[in-house]
Amino acid sequence: MRLLTTKKISPHFKDRLIQHGMSLISHPFIQIESLPISISKVQPILIFTSQNAVNIAFESVEIKKQIQGKNCFCVGEKTKSLLEEKGQKVIKMCQNSSDLAQFIAKNHENDSFSFFCGKQRRPEIETILHQKKIVLAIHELYQTNLTPHHFQMHFDGVLFFSPSAVTSFFMENSWSDHMHGFCIGTTTASELAKYTPQFSTAKQPSESHLLLTIHHYYSQHYAKK
Repeated sequence: MRLLTTKKISPHFKDRLIQHGMSLISHPFIQIESLPISISKVQPILIFTSQNAVNIAFESVEIKKQIQGKNCFCVGEKTKSLLEEKGQKVIKMCQNSSDLAQFIAKNHENDSFSFFCGKQRRPEIETILHQKKIVLAIHELYQTNLTPHHFQMHFDGVLFFSPSAVTSFFMENSWSDHMHGFCIGTTTASELAKYTPQFSTAKQPSESHLLLTIHHYYSQHYAKK
């Protein structure tokens, strides 16, 4: 089976897919561009919903000085691991922005937060925290640029890792009946559902769970033939 991955994947994930009999084509359908930013004040608790925001924040000497040692809330296991690698203490991790926003609204009404993010992002954290009148400072560190590309070749499946990559893919490509999508998480799946019902979503947003989802689908699909 031939798969298209819409971003560069880890060597381990690539090797595991090949071991399962998959052939792979990779194209990055989005590109991250850092934005110039000057931060005068950082709130006591930090929120990160992407690895991109973590990396860019710690690449800046100015930002790094202001955030080192502060407690963090985050979305996703990889974001949590990256923050801990940087020496930060993660006091709460959720699988999506909505769950994290609900947790903060319920348990931290009197706290103040700095949200490090991209210009394109899910609205739940801002919406829910503002409804609760929780202090939230927004620090936009990057923007996501779409890098669409047209493929003429046939693919059995397409791996999606972000809603933006879904949008970028469909700018130049259509979906055929024999194709199946594989989404890293529910937010990405919600975007793909606008174009096709033919997709599966990993139970948890990680490469290992995405691999299980791919293997399960093709085992079932080809077992029936």
